[in-house]
Amino acid sequence: MKTISSLKTKLSAFTADESGATIIEYALLAALIGVALVVGVKALTTKVNGTFTNVGAQF
Repeated sequence: MKTISSLKTKLSAFTADESGATIIEYALLAALIGVALVVGVKALTTKVNGTFTNVGAQF
């Protein structure tokens, strides 16, 4: 019976541990920030390229 009690205690501690979920949440947040940065840089690049094209056409 001691083995079952020990197993039950370990299983209870394992299910209460949420550190893995926290790591996944941080990874998803980092991925979302990365995607936002890529989209922002792409939009900025398009605007800067257009500005340089307009300036170059004036000369």
